Amino acid sequence: MLVTGGAGFIGSHLVDKLMSEGGQVVVVDNFSSGSLRNVERWLGSPRFKVIASDLKVESLELREHFRDVEAVLHFAANPEVRISAAEPRVHFNENLVATFNVLETMRRRDVPWMVFASSSTVYGEPKTIPTPESYPTEPISVYGTVKLAAEELIKTYVRLYGLHALILRYANIIGSRSTHGVIVDFIRKLRENPSVLEILGDGTQRKSYMHISDAIDATVHLYLWALKEKASCEVFNVGNEDWVTVVEIADIVSGAMGLKPKYVFKPMTPDGRGWPGDVKFMLLDISKLKSTGWAPQMNSRRAVEKAVGELLKEV
Repeated sequence: MLVTGGAGFIGSHLVDKLMSEGGQVVVVDNFSSGSLRNVERWLGSPRFKVIASDLKVESLELREHFRDVEAVLHFAANPEVRISAAEPRVHFNENLVATFNVLETMRRRDVPWMVFASSSTVYGEPKTIPTPESYPTEPISVYGTVKLAAEELIKTYVRLYGLHALILRYANIIGSRSTHGVIVDFIRKLRENPSVLEILGDGTQRKSYMHISDAIDATVHLYLWALKEKASCEVFNVGNEDWVTVVEIADIVSGAMGLKPKYVFKPMTPDGRGWPGDVKFMLLDISKLKSTGWAPQMNSRRAVEKAVGELLKEV
């Protein structure tokens, strides 16, 4: 198995799962957001290899590492949705150009399977909540648009070249090794000023959160399901069946740190978003995922509580 972005947040947890179950794993990462520390426990194993390479540049050297690969788990991306509003080219290059190069390398090496980490942001602001996979995709951020474009590229390679693909639209994934997002932001701000907590937006933003352990279990389960079903190309929502507000997360983080800060809200748009392109309400319909025989172990609130405990030790 080849994991792009395998030294990053989700990718490194996926590597842990694959290695612990006896897999042979190649990690390709440019370490722009990932860290070798995340996978250092596997260094020296004959079943494990790390390649420092930039997927934005297709190369003959990179192509060699795709030899005899059973599947590419494509998790390399710039994960900061906020950046896409100010620096859209970053997301175009890191998330779309890189995906094209991975697909081309897979085609030339006859790699049969791709698992792609997509995002709930491809839906934009759906009027149907919970939102099913069949809902029209109308992203409101460059990040969401680039993820959707990558999905369409993958589907075209499935049709043209016989590739098999699993496209996973993740909710907000949280937990150990995360380096960005609302929980990390709150912890850093409260360490700097324990008496005041700045909250981006009006605090009423409500979204689904999933703990990294559930996300990884769902990912591996769906890949095995797709192999068994000989699926051609399937899209799945991966998230929880409930949601929490930003203020609730602030309460959980503050409580875990033993603080009672004053909340100062900083809406960036007239309707109270945290930044331009921020989806204010997000809850995925995961009935298709559940129909395969899998369901999350933690709800959104429990996932946040567990992630806060983990990140307080790391941030």
